[in-house]
Amino acid sequence: GPLSERPLMEVRLGELHTWASTCSFSAQGLLAAVQRAWGSYCAKYIHVKQGGPAGISMLLAGYCLLSYGWNYQHFSKASYLRNS
Repeated sequence: GPLSERPLMEVRLGELHTWASTCSFSAQGLLAAVQRAWGSYCAKYIHVKQGGPAGISMLLAGYCLLSYGWNYQHFSKASYLRNS
């Protein structure tokens, strides 16, 4: 099919620049991309007939990493105060 309709994983490295130039980087285009990614994630890991805990585990691990990143400055200040 046309290059603009191919998913990222089906685009060859030489075609990446051309494929990226066909993407919409507006707020609406980025929101649509996030919705497609979330739908793909749910279809692959959450809404399966015989699934394991992998999807939920990845979601929780991602939340833990984001939470740590958001609070890193607070953690590093507390660690500095304990070591002084």
